[in-house]
Amino acid sequence: MKEKNVAVDLILVLLVIGLMFFPLFIAKNAEFAGADDKATEAISEIAKDYKPWFHPIWEPPSGEIESLLFALQAALGAGFIGYYLGFVKGKKNANR
Repeated sequence: MKEKNVAVDLILVLLVIGLMFFPLFIAKNAEFAGADDKATEAISEIAKDYKPWFHPIWEPPSGEIESLLFALQAALGAGFIGYYLGFVKGKKNANR
């Protein structure tokens, strides 16, 4: 039974690694721009005289800081979800 689990785990890990690198080989010279950049570009093509309703209160000084804040937000969200799922599972096991 354990040998089966190891084989399944190995296949899943290889599948995840393949999914991570597959887009890099398919779109070799693609520009990896965010949704905000794409939306701004689309709006400026549709309505040349469009003016934003408001401006951000604070803008990060560089793209690296913006990426850091995005990664931090993603890590905190993943941590919260993992904690919640573990808490619910522990609570369910404690009630048995």
